[in-house]
Amino acid sequence: MNTFISAQELFDGKHWISEAVVEIADGKIVSIRKNGYDHKNAYPLVVPALIDLQIYGAENKLFSEFPNTDTIEKIYQYGLAGGTAYFQPTIASQHTALIYKAIDAVRDYITNGGKGCIGLHIEGPWINVAKKGAHSEDIIHAPSIKEAVELVEHGKGWVSMITVAPEVCDPAIIELFNKNGIVVSAGHSNADYDTATEFLNKDITVATHLYNAMSPMNHRAPGLVGALFNHKKAMSSIIVDGYHVDFAAVKIAKKLMGDRLFCITDAVATATTGLYLHQLVGDRYESKGTLSGSALTQIRSVNNLVQEVGVELGEAIRMCSLYPARVMQKENLSGTIEVNKNADLLCLNADRQLVKIFVA
Repeated sequence: MNTFISAQELFDGKHWISEAVVEIADGKIVSIRKNGYDHKNAYPLVVPALIDLQIYGAENKLFSEFPNTDTIEKIYQYGLAGGTAYFQPTIASQHTALIYKAIDAVRDYITNGGKGCIGLHIEGPWINVAKKGAHSEDIIHAPSIKEAVELVEHGKGWVSMITVAPEVCDPAIIELFNKNGIVVSAGHSNADYDTATEFLNKDITVATHLYNAMSPMNHRAPGLVGALFNHKKAMSSIIVDGYHVDFAAVKIAKKLMGDRLFCITDAVATATTGLYLHQLVGDRYESKGTLSGSALTQIRSVNNLVQEVGVELGEAIRMCSLYPARVMQKENLSGTIEVNKNADLLCLNADRQLVKIFVA
């Protein structure tokens, strides 16, 4: 039996359509039309479901501390409650054995029918200690070719993104990751402008959490931030919680980068054991006094963009759906509501709060 969803305002990822009906069958969009519009039961807003490429845990379960399918399911449910249909469980710099356990958990989750998981995002330990942020300094190192090859062999098909500091990696390693379908992101990097630009022009197309843990923009040393601002194609994630980045700085980045800027939550979970002792402080997380993660959901990212940064609602939705989908370039990720695409969409009230989510 087909499902029909009426929307007072439908955003398909490109345009707003008033008084529209979305028809769904077998998890796919069958049609988008105006006839059959149910005014009485229409949702005020219907928009594409959101995508989060960096989230570390949920419900007091940090994935790097509990690398199992139960933690991934908790992340999925947390995401659904905040409008996210697809996500990358993420681990910060860790020992090789734990990285492999996280890979195995992602494999088991997906092969056993777990929903929403794009693949594993490994952030570090191949980063620059000068920009370690809350990462454990004792684990950070430059990868060897052998280490990279073994990781690819163990994680092929299950690792979807790796954040590295390009200046500490042999270019052959970045090429290896790219050839094996892993998106390489520049982050926790102290690269100067020229080095950063060289990598962005070749093998790296995206950066991790703009401004945070990267060489800053300075009038005599533009750094990685300047390289991203001045590039034509490279994209970057950003954390729009008001703590990691001032909202005025988000506005500046948006003006300069346009559709190359997208949102992640960088959300963590309370942890009392392990390398990363995240504790909730107000509306953010800290580890040993250092800002270490957010308490965001993606629907809050959308609302912060609208309310605090002045981004138009449709564009705010794109920053949390269409643009992350572009980064990953996977067939099942569109960030749009289109005929023959997966039926992944959010029904919102007039205050942009989630009422219902449909996932393929």
